[in-house]
Amino acid sequence: MNNTAPFQLPLGVSLRDDARFENYLTGANGLARAMLQQAAEGEGELLLYLWGIPGVGCTHLLQAACHASEPARRTAVYLPLQELLHLGPGILDGMEHLDLVCIDSVQLVAGNKQWEEGLFHFFNRIRAQNNRLVVAASSAPRQLGIKLPDLASRLSWGMVFQLHALPDEDKERALQLRAQARGFQLSGEVVRYLIHHASRDMGDLFGLLDRLDQASLSAKRKITIPFIKQEMGW
Repeated sequence: MNNTAPFQLPLGVSLRDDARFENYLTGANGLARAMLQQAAEGEGELLLYLWGIPGVGCTHLLQAACHASEPARRTAVYLPLQELLHLGPGILDGMEHLDLVCIDSVQLVAGNKQWEEGLFHFFNRIRAQNNRLVVAASSAPRQLGIKLPDLASRLSWGMVFQLHALPDEDKERALQLRAQARGFQLSGEVVRYLIHHASRDMGDLFGLLDRLDQASLSAKRKITIPFIKQEMGW
């Protein structure tokens, strides 16, 4: 699509600025990341399907692909269904003309006749335009509970990737990278303490780090184990 202006979705949906390919620790998910990078540049498969438990990085990769589309001069949109489901599938009208559409949390449409039919027709429209669709869900296509057989079938047409959680050592590195992006350093001792005393879900860990960053700025103190104990009541 020859349109250099970024597509604006008038629904209050925004991308996290730090959801980039550059700060996504790959772990065992290297092929999925590579395929998303290709999609952002208008190459590779027309349909990609990512699935995994919360915190493995589905949302990060979808948003990273949208960020990467801009320098490639391609139009892209990120659609988190947890925020948009109530608007109905009509929000998809016309989006088949975008170079890349990333739909998150597809499991939320399972059993919703209107949305299942709307997503099925959108799938056909975007494929006819030869544009790329990336969807993410909490489980594999056949385990989603989609009632419309044609939609269930189409979701399996492209490449399907299960994203795997990072081992603890990679989670430590991910937290340190996140801290560096926010302008401070975390020692290995501190990140190991966080991982062993908090949820191992990366989304929860990043949220905790953001909270500690704000608290440390307010208190004008470094993030240390004693500070974490005081702030978290551990």
